[in-house]
Amino acid sequence: MEILKKPLLTEKVAQLTEKLNRYAFKVDHRANKIQIKAAIEQMYGVNIKAVNTMKYIGKLKTRNTKAGAVQGRSATYKKAIITLKDGETIDFYSTI
Repeated sequence: MEILKKPLLTEKVAQLTEKLNRYAFKVDHRANKIQIKAAIEQMYGVNIKAVNTMKYIGKLKTRNTKAGAVQGRSATYKKAIITLKDGETIDFYSTI
C-alpha cells in the first residue's frame, strides 16, 4: 500500500508551516496514524510530534449535457496534518 500520495502545497498549509511547523499530505484512506508517522519519518528523516487525520467525502457534481443531467462525485481522500518537533523542517523542493 502506498501510504503517502502527495504533499499539499496551498496557502493555508504554508501559513501552518510558518507559524506552527505543520505540514499536510494526502494519504491512503486505509492508512492509520502510526503508518503515516512511520512513512514520513522514513521518507524525510524527521521526528514527528503529532499526526492529525481527516477524511473528505467527494463533492456531488452535476452538469447538464445534450443527453440530460449527468451526476457524479469527485474522489474522496484522507488528509494528514503532521506536526514536527522544534527545529525540524521538510524541504519539498530539494529534489527538483
